[in-house]
Amino acid sequence: MEVNKLATVLNSKIIKKSNVINVQFKREDFEKFCNALGLYKKEFINSLKKSENDYKEGRIKGRKSLYELVKR
Repeated sequence: MEVNKLATVLNSKIIKKSNVINVQFKREDFEKFCNALGLYKKEFINSLKKSENDYKEGRIKGRKSLYELVKR
């Protein structure tokens, strides 16, 4: 979701400094924020469970940043 659209949906304030974006919103809007990111979707919850199992079994790979996953 586009950052400006997300800010509008959440009635939040966006402060841009260089390449860092800080989004501020009220605590009451946290659930909207999570929903906008898809954190309540069944697929996301299942991927968290799978990741937790992989971690418990030692099937993890250390990453320095999320960028390592994107640049594949």
